[in-house]
Amino acid sequence: MATMVVGKHIRQWRERRRLSQMQLALDAEISPRHLSFIETGRSQPSTGTIDRLAERLDIPFRARNSLLTAAGFAPRHGERSLDDPAMAVARNSIQHILKGHEPYPAIAVDRHWNVVAMNDAISFFTEQIGTTLLVPPINAIKLALHPDGLAPQIVNLAEWHSHVLEQLDQQIASSADPGLIELRDEVASYPHESDKTPPPADPDRIWVPLILDTVLGRLSFVATITIFGTPVDITLSELAIEAFFPADEKTAEILHSNWTR
Repeated sequence: MATMVVGKHIRQWRERRRLSQMQLALDAEISPRHLSFIETGRSQPSTGTIDRLAERLDIPFRARNSLLTAAGFAPRHGERSLDDPAMAVARNSIQHILKGHEPYPAIAVDRHWNVVAMNDAISFFTEQIGTTLLVPPINAIKLALHPDGLAPQIVNLAEWHSHVLEQLDQQIASSADPGLIELRDEVASYPHESDKTPPPADPDRIWVPLILDTVLGRLSFVATITIFGTPVDITLSELAIEAFFPADEKTAEILHSNWTR
């Protein structure tokens, strides 16, 4: 039974990556016949074979542990809390990046976009939002697109809503995470029509900006995502820092002139 479960999951990941058995077998340096036997449950993969297949299929560490466990082996990757003493360097790195990004907003999120850390400049986003969505755990996606969140301030709401859904779709395709699927379904149900008229899109633009009407005036941001390199811990592999940069000089001037911390 365990062999059948492992083989089924490997086949699902292969199909998710749109690879043929021949392609994956060649990449993992095993015979197509052996891979076929693994996928149909006729052969039990070794830990080395699982590792090679998982690497070629770019399977997330959390799912790799599940494969190993299903095959009767011990999990390979640990999952420490961010509060664990072993994560002190990671925590300090996150705080350094967030603080150094001020006066521009930045947050650190887990795999489900729950905020684990933020800098003080995030107040430029949250100062007009009610307390309900700011009660931990704060979800960055819900905070941005919920009707009681940032959504009423977003000038290009329909465009940003579509952008966020596309981003979630890419993450779901990569990870098959049920929590992301649930989050995507909820966010997709949020209204995304705005009573604001967004400016015409620049035909030469190279990103989708986040345009907000705030008490300080109209602000325009571009977002970047930063992840840790070469992680071996599940928690660390799933952390990401989303940093917002001014998309124009006017936004930069407003943020700097109103930064009092």
